[in-house]
Amino acid sequence: MPTKAEPRRMTLAQARKSENAALTRAEVSEILDVDPRTVTRAIEAGEIPYIRLGRRVLVPREPFIALMTVGSASPAA
Repeated sequence: MPTKAEPRRMTLAQARKSENAALTRAEVSEILDVDPRTVTRAIEAGEIPYIRLGRRVLVPREPFIALMTVGSASPAA
């Protein structure tokens, strides 16, 4: 019996290539490999930028990517 394929998870590389203006909390949690509740707490603490559209909370893609790339470059020797 064939097994169900594991669903594709969003990666930071995919987010960089995406044309979407914003990411969902679920996508951010996949990128960070954390529980969605952890993302919600980080949003509430002001650690992750967000916009609210009615009851929906979205994370602007470009500021999130910039946040994830801060400090990733090695300092010049």
